[in-house]
Amino acid sequence: MQSILFTASTYSHIMNFHIPYIEEFKRQGFKVDVACGGKKMDISQADEVIHISFEKSMTSPKNFKSVRELRNLIKRNNYTIISCHTSLAAFFTRLSVIRMKNRPLVVNTAHGYLFNELESKNKNIILSSAEKMVASVTDLLMTMNEWDAKYAKKHKLGKYISEIKGMGLDENKLQKHTQQETDNLRKQLGISEDKFVLVYAAEFSKRKSQQVLIDVMAYLPEDISLVLAGQGALYEQCKQYADKLGLSHRIYFPGQVKMSLYYSMADLAVSSSKSEGLPFNIMEAMYYGLPIVASRIKGHTDLLEQSNAGLLYNYGDFETCAKQIKRIYDNRAFGEMIAEKAKMAVKPYMLETVLPSVMKEYKKLMPQLEIPNLEEINL
Repeated sequence: MQSILFTASTYSHIMNFHIPYIEEFKRQGFKVDVACGGKKMDISQADEVIHISFEKSMTSPKNFKSVRELRNLIKRNNYTIISCHTSLAAFFTRLSVIRMKNRPLVVNTAHGYLFNELESKNKNIILSSAEKMVASVTDLLMTMNEWDAKYAKKHKLGKYISEIKGMGLDENKLQKHTQQETDNLRKQLGISEDKFVLVYAAEFSKRKSQQVLIDVMAYLPEDISLVLAGQGALYEQCKQYADKLGLSHRIYFPGQVKMSLYYSMADLAVSSSKSEGLPFNIMEAMYYGLPIVASRIKGHTDLLEQSNAGLLYNYGDFETCAKQIKRIYDNRAFGEMIAEKAKMAVKPYMLETVLPSVMKEYKKLMPQLEIPNLEEINL
């Protein structure tokens, strides 16, 4: 039996983005295993789940221990192909097969390189050098935005290099909500009906830069509220910063929540991120018909710029961000026009379109693979 190993830094990444692909490989007769780190979760769709000692810091000794764990696992199970995800896990997975005799085929999906023109020179050198180090064992590289694709091709980071439209937005997981449900959510949060609500769903981290949006709020009218959904290392720090600026009555921190109801309740989606691949939070906001104001970075520009499906501002420029939000706040018809463009622009990124195209990329390495017929797949 042919077999495939999916690797990622966290269980949640596999659960959020790759279950349809695990199910498709199983449909085609593969044994599918998953190796990942972080908080353990049940991934019942996989044949076997192996916990790996991944740590967020690349230089952590545990990550080098993970190389030995992965190498032994791969040798023992003799996988046909390995599918790597998330920057850290992808690097250490590929490191584990360097100089391995009769190694499996290796596919790396770059969910967004963390090196770019906004990062420090040292960080860019370290992270880009890591990718170059394991390029020789990257048989197929799938990127998600124009910047990453150009960089990968220029530096020959894989044998085959292609650009895909993310992993696909699954419409079956994007629940629609009634006006009553959204009204109830506003009441629970303490947001009155007349408030104009901004929403941002992201891990609280330096890269996601929630502090920029807190600064933005000081430049916006009093009847504009901001919902910062998610958890992370900087959660409490951001709450304290909002309180320090006297903005805590207008900024809400609901934690990790189901976002469909929040998108349905909001008037506009915002992002202050410093780096992205092809962000799901923006695609979800587009699907729910929200106008979007986002930082001008790779991933955001791919989704919003050519289609005019949102307004952009230079990363960290909170004054311009505030002006872009105010353009939509002051002209709701303009916002509705942008939202309609967003709903049209997100269609090529839906799972029903993306899954067959991704499987077509795998087929470059494995000609025996079927390109799934959507009528036969339970998406």
